[in-house]
Amino acid sequence: MQAALRAFFMLLFSLLSLLGIAANGFIVLVLGREWLRYGRLLPLDMILLSLGAFRFYLQLVGMGHNFYHSAHVVQRSGVLTQQFFHLHWHFLNSVTFWFCSWLSVLFCVKIANITHPTFLWLKWRFPGWVPWLLLGSVLISFIIALLLFWVNYSAYQQFLIRTFSGNMTYEWNAMTEIYYFPFVQLVIWSIPCSVFLVSIMLLINSLRRHTWRMQHNSHSLQDPSTQAHTRALKFLISFLILYVLSFLSLIIDATKFISMQNDFYWPWQIAVYLSVSVHPFILILNNLKLQSVFWQLLLLARGFWVA
Repeated sequence: MQAALRAFFMLLFSLLSLLGIAANGFIVLVLGREWLRYGRLLPLDMILLSLGAFRFYLQLVGMGHNFYHSAHVVQRSGVLTQQFFHLHWHFLNSVTFWFCSWLSVLFCVKIANITHPTFLWLKWRFPGWVPWLLLGSVLISFIIALLLFWVNYSAYQQFLIRTFSGNMTYEWNAMTEIYYFPFVQLVIWSIPCSVFLVSIMLLINSLRRHTWRMQHNSHSLQDPSTQAHTRALKFLISFLILYVLSFLSLIIDATKFISMQNDFYWPWQIAVYLSVSVHPFILILNNLKLQSVFWQLLLLARGFWVA
């Protein structure tokens, strides 16, 4: 890839990451301020605050890693440095996947009209579980990431002691990263992804049943309940698209199929971090509290520039 085109994609990646950092930071500041003021948060705000904080950290780590190793690509940074980044990368992505899944479940139990006793019980109990689910997601993700880091680094060190050829060592490490760890990550990330998909399908089914009842009873399709279903469905469909793209891109990225020396590395990094950067804006525009503060800041900024 020509140097000018490579610089363009690096700049685009930087702008996208900075926008995502600003949006996630905005969510953390607004909800964190409310938490400090009132000493409590609603379950939805808890998830949004936690998701924004971990995404903020994830994008900082991603930017630091990409630009550091881009500057040292010739020297090839040490294995420990790479694995230390992978520890953070796997942990943060696992946490954000779980938080997104809990967010979709919360929307489902709040909006879906399902009369099954199990769902009604979940609808009543789930909001109270949110703090423990968030804490459990963090602990489980950290333990799994730490185990993967320990297994990978210990196995690598043992092989390094027995091997005299650097090429064989690099080949072993590359084959391990390509075949073993992507499979493990696929299995781990498939669990929250399955939870996410089930909650969306339940909400779609609820909307279909509600629309049919309104048609059968000759009621308007513009009643508040149907509109709430429709808005939530549009929100979750966009959420689903970004979630699936993020899931697939992270699995492919874990295989190291596109290395830093590849011409398409920076365009690929844009695809990997697209969901983390774009989804916060969708959350802001679909949350009345965040949306109100966001428009106030825009009006304030507009008045400052006009003056």
